[in-house]
Amino acid sequence: MESCCFTGHRRIPAEELACLTERLDECLYRLIDEGIYRFRAGGAMGFDRLAAERVLEMRRRFDFVRLDLILPCHGQTRGWPTEEAVAYRRIMAEADRVVFLQEQYTEGCMHRRNLQLLAGSTVCVCYQTHAGGGTAFTVAHANRQGLRVINLAESPKTEPSPITLF
Repeated sequence: MESCCFTGHRRIPAEELACLTERLDECLYRLIDEGIYRFRAGGAMGFDRLAAERVLEMRRRFDFVRLDLILPCHGQTRGWPTEEAVAYRRIMAEADRVVFLQEQYTEGCMHRRNLQLLAGSTVCVCYQTHAGGGTAFTVAHANRQGLRVINLAESPKTEPSPITLF
């Protein structure tokens, strides 16, 4: 079964959030229309959280949509703001599948999580505004693996095609 993973920056400028959410929703509708129903997120703040929340919203409309969380380790939220940690636990409770790759944080566990997200995916939807960091590494690796990469930070290059969901 084809699936889609997400990767993106932890910080989304407030003035970009509404437009990014709209682009993400349009992208999810298109992917669902193409037959992609399984979505994989890594549980980080920022774009990961937004993507997971939007997939859960799509699942309310289309009960066949699934959200898998591929998490680097237990205790990922240590040091996070309370609001982010609460949202993380809520998303975890609503996800269809939760996988922890290891018990504790170690150097490289986030990198391993990103590779695991890609390993089970055919499409990578990202929010990448600059080169560098985990998002850029993950997108570069997705490109090397031949995954279809959709960067929601880029301006659309063509007129979007109509959505024909069922």
